Amino acid sequence: MQFFSSAVSTLQTLVVALGAGLAVWGVINLLEGYGSDNSGANAHVP
Repeated sequence: MQFFSSAVSTLQTLVVALGAGLAVWGVINLLEGYGSDNSGANAHVP
């Protein structure tokens, strides 16, 4: 039972780390998306 408990704890840590990584990636994606939606940024194009 000790091994099973240790394995579950390790899996929980991996899932939390994966979720945190996806959350950071998603926030960066959102910020990049908002940056490219700014039509005023292309004002220098003749």
